Amino acid sequence: MLNKILIANRGEIAVRIIRACREMGIKTVAVYSEADKEALHTKLADEAICIGPAQSSKSYLNVKAIIEAACLTGCDSIHPGFGFLSENSNFAKICDEIGIKFIGPSYKLIELLGNKSKAKETMKSIGVPVIPGSDGVVTSKDESKEIAYKIGYPVMLKASAGGGGRGIRIVYNEDELDKQYDIVKQEALNSFGDSSIYIEKFIQNPRHVEIQILADEFGNVVHLGERDCSIQRRNQKVLEESPSAVINEMLRRKMGEVAVKAVKEIGYTNAGTIEFLVDKNKEFYFMEMNTRIQVEHPVTEFVTGIDIVKEQIKIASGMQLEYSQENIKVNGHSMEVRVNAENPSKNFMPCPGKITGINFPGGNGIRIDTAIYTGYTVPQNYDSMLAKVIVHGKDRNESIAKMKSALSEFVIEGIDTNIDFILQILDNKDFKNNDYDTGFLKRIFRMQIVLANNGGN
Repeated sequence: MLNKILIANRGEIAVRIIRACREMGIKTVAVYSEADKEALHTKLADEAICIGPAQSSKSYLNVKAIIEAACLTGCDSIHPGFGFLSENSNFAKICDEIGIKFIGPSYKLIELLGNKSKAKETMKSIGVPVIPGSDGVVTSKDESKEIAYKIGYPVMLKASAGGGGRGIRIVYNEDELDKQYDIVKQEALNSFGDSSIYIEKFIQNPRHVEIQILADEFGNVVHLGERDCSIQRRNQKVLEESPSAVINEMLRRKMGEVAVKAVKEIGYTNAGTIEFLVDKNKEFYFMEMNTRIQVEHPVTEFVTGIDIVKEQIKIASGMQLEYSQENIKVNGHSMEVRVNAENPSKNFMPCPGKITGINFPGGNGIRIDTAIYTGYTVPQNYDSMLAKVIVHGKDRNESIAKMKSALSEFVIEGIDTNIDFILQILDNKDFKNNDYDTGFLKRIFRMQIVLANNGGN
């Protein structure tokens, strides 16, 4: 078993990892920026080291400072969490070269799967269904137009090294492609340092369904069912649930088998998530594979009873999975929402500042993953997520009721949050009837604007 883990992250995921380590008897080291000196993860870890100023590029993305902190404190491993350096193949490679265990897959697989066009090519070669599009990157507008004409509009222009919803444009005709091509390339370069893009068919009104997998270093692989992540704003997930109410048992089994086969074929190890789009005909297509723990992993933990972070650590320690696929059972229904410091009425403007008071919800089947506390000042330098509220019920209706109850109790004073906005989603008739897709929130916003312009009529 690993003895001492440095957590190369901040916020609720750093707290989450520290707690798992404490339960396993493993020492932890927190790293923090100057803006995070009073952050909760620095107080819970056994040791804490400042790695730079507030800017992420000089602290949480500072590979040299993080590696030095790990060496200085005698850590034998690093857990990257999600975001920041979690999918940085160079960081994982450096860890490997100096003998520090990177808690995740090999740097070679991070590099392969981090490039969306290469990942798509790889999955296609091993028989995983992929969205029709270019074979790898496109090198000119003319090539893009030729492919778009062949597969049919609408199409998506996407950054090859993309993620987080950036570097994506939907185009509905050749004129739009002409205008957006250079814009997407520039956004890809600015966001990821790589201007390469690829093109694929835009699947209209799909559901976004992902399969959670675990793979040890002995070739054993299992999937832990699926999560439905279709409630999104600007390609960013807002609400997730498991199991998906759009997937029947036959499709669930098929998607799980495809995910496990893909993971075995490429020799992947540790936790990972294969993301699919499911169209109206219940055909599914590979989108991407995330080579890290997901923000929404707690919903899977609730329905399976498996602690995914602990499993990551066990796998990195060289231990075999303790169960096979037939041992994995999905019980009940779980749902997660992301509570952010933002003002929905002002185009979701971030709202950093000091929290003057908090009331956390509680009750059977309610979990709060967070790093905030009364008196904590939310910095302006990082993601606006304050907390995740996760609930577990006997079915989807009970999960919705529990989530509404929990959010109604959740009070955060001193800053604006999106809690009321999430309650509107939960009260929406189409959402409650499972009649939604990835364009759901965009349509709701449009309807609200129309109503406002018509005086509410």
